[in-house]
Formats: sequence, C-alpha cells, structure tokens
Amino acid sequence: MKRTASTRIAARANAGTRLVFAVAAVRDPGYEAFAEELAVTVDGRPVEPEEIADHHGGRFHVVDTAEAADVVLEYRAEVAGLARPAPVDAADLIRYVRPSRYCESDKLLPTSYAHFGSLRGEELVVAVRTWVGAELAYVSGSSRGSDGSVDTLLARRGVCRDFAHLVVALLRAKDVPARLASAYAPGLRPMDFHAVVEAYVDGRWVVVDATGLAPRQGLLRIATGADSSDTAFLSTVGGSLTLRELKVDAACDEELADPGADVLVELA
Repeated sequence: MKRTASTRIAARANAGTRLVFAVAAVRDPGYEAFAEELAVTVDGRPVEPEEIADHHGGRFHVVDTAEAADVVLEYRAEVAGLARPAPVDAADLIRYVRPSRYCESDKLLPTSYAHFGSLRGEELVVAVRTWVGAELAYVSGSSRGSDGSVDTLLARRGVCRDFAHLVVALLRAKDVPARLASAYAPGLRPMDFHAVVEAYVDGRWVVVDATGLAPRQGLLRIATGADSSDTAFLSTVGGSLTLRELKVDAACDEELADPGADVLVELA
C-alpha cells in the first residue's frame, strides 16, 4: 500500500505568536519507505521551524512571529507499507482510562452503564461505535471548539472530533483505555483532517470510527492523545492568529473498502 498526504495552511499571526503545527505523519519503523517535504514561509520568506517530538511518534513544528505576519505551511508525505502494531505502554493503560477535558467519562458513567452495562471487550467496542453512529448526525460546522462529549450527546450532532470524544468517554466509563488520533484519511469526503478513536481491546489498540466516513485501513497517523486538545493541527502559545486557508488531501494507490464495524483493525 502506498499513501500520499498533503496540507496547506495559511494564517495571519499577530505579533508575539508561537504557532504550533501538528500535521506531519508519524515516521513509523514498520513503513517500507517514508518521504516528506515541509516548507514554511513568514511574509514570503522561508523559515526553518523547530521540530519537537510529541507522544506516540507525533511531531510539532513550531514557528515564532516577532511581528504580525502571514504564515504559510505546506507539507507533503509519501508512505509505502504498513505501520507496526501500536506499542502497549502500561502508563497509557492508566492515562487513557481517566476523564479528560473533552471526554468527561465520569459524567457519562451512568449513561454508559445504562446502555452497555453487561458488555465487555470487542462486543462493547462494537456496540459503542454502532450506538454513537446511530445517535449522532454528522453536521459540518455544528459544534463549537469548546464542546465536550456531554455537549455532543445533548446536541445529538457534531463532526468527527465530536463523534470520537463521545466514543472515548463511553468506553473509558467502562474502564476501557481509549484515546483520540488525528489522521490523514484517503477516501474521506469532504476531505479534511480526520479524528478517530483507538481503543485497547484484547492486548492491542484498534481503530473505532463512529462516523464511518473513511476506510479505517487507509488512515495515516498524525497525532495521538487524550482528546482533541492533544491533537489539534494548529494551536498557539501566546498571541493569536486568523486562519485564512486550510487544504488537506490524502490518497491511496489501492481501492479501499472498510470491512465493517464488527471487524476490528489497527491504525496502519
């Protein structure tokens, strides 16, 4: 399998803004080949961003603007082969069962037990994915950046991050470690960065996508964390910015068809 991914981000940053991009695909040691290009300009002048390692192979690319400036990032990657199974870390099995900013599993514990109380393991994961997919409507622009899983459940609508937050919260409420991953998603329409869930089941991390909008076996990992606060494609430390352009693309040289929600697959 060969996948390509690219993004272009343009923003107007105010003076004293640190821009933190999380758009680079993870360089997994299992890939047969990995090539990428990253270019950043500030007011049309090329700059070299600082690369900082994040959890689970993710990478931040950081740019500082002393004065107000137009910042443009362009990224492209070509990846051949499949990633190795995600490693299992004992600390992650604790970290990712705790409530987090956007996944209030403590508040949704009664809801999770009411709907899924007798279910465990693979059966639980499939049931949660199916229930969330049926209960929520995918509506572009319907949620706020501050919405968490409780807000999503009440609104009964959202985008991929909202679907993922609710799945994570319901699984954690049943003591299943679950985390959010951002990814390039060949086959996704409309094309954008995609948010999915990784749940720990029977000794491995499997992908759960309640939106069903893209084949899971084609996903290309970018960032991984407790919720979308850990996986945002662009954030700021000090200062502020106005996003002016976001273009994302992803493709695969194989025709992909998701095997169905009841078949568990890993992020590759």
